[in-house]
Amino acid sequence: MNFPPDIFPPFPDMAPGEVWLVGAGPGDPRLLTVMAIHALRSADSIIHDALVDKRILRLARDGAEIHFAGKRGGRPSPQQRDINERIVAEAKKGRRVLRLKGGDPFVFGRGGEEAHALVREGIPFRIVPGLTSGLAAPALAGIPATTRETNHAVILAAGHRAEGDNAARAWEALAATGQPIILYMALAQLDEIVAAFLRGGLSPGTPAAIISHATATDERIVETRLSDLVRDARSNAVEGPAVIVVGAIAGLRAVLASGMVKP
Repeated sequence: MNFPPDIFPPFPDMAPGEVWLVGAGPGDPRLLTVMAIHALRSADSIIHDALVDKRILRLARDGAEIHFAGKRGGRPSPQQRDINERIVAEAKKGRRVLRLKGGDPFVFGRGGEEAHALVREGIPFRIVPGLTSGLAAPALAGIPATTRETNHAVILAAGHRAEGDNAARAWEALAATGQPIILYMALAQLDEIVAAFLRGGLSPGTPAAIISHATATDERIVETRLSDLVRDARSNAVEGPAVIVVGAIAGLRAVLASGMVKP
């Protein structure tokens, strides 16, 4: 079969002076969308974040300029304003610009802020969604986001803003819903978040799981419960990027993972 197959609609051209905000998925290049691959093969300038697997960048066309614009918590990183200005500047040079972001650009990826910057500058852009790690990483670990037996909703939450009374009350309110919570960027504030979840009514025995470096060769999965979550994260020396699942769905891995084909 030829690729792309004839059943695909024609791919849109990436025009000079245009920006595409593209999700690269959770890491494994095989999880890229076909549209993302098309963008990589079309762009003159690729501005990527720290979570984009280096193998993905090898799909760039010959002659494309590749710019690193990674933001990592607790480390020296470009400010979002600087990244916005770089994207705008590249587009104003008449270049075909690909802003490549881990996961999905509109799920905790600041893609909305970048889109607003482009609107203000009158620069046309296109959104290409990607698999967000908060859903893809648990699924690949045998943790479904929803099942009819466990939950009718799931909460995606960024954990890096966990300080202060207002934040604590917000975490307590999320816990009070009784729905599973999937946390991004939560390791640094995990103590505060877990304490708030317990105050909000979640049982100490609530199943939990940590998925670190999802889809990478050094991926680690820690199965635990809410009361032991902080201790187990530390004792296993878990490092980011990590997705943390709290709720009944995390307990399903014990059954489902046993039947899954190993990656």
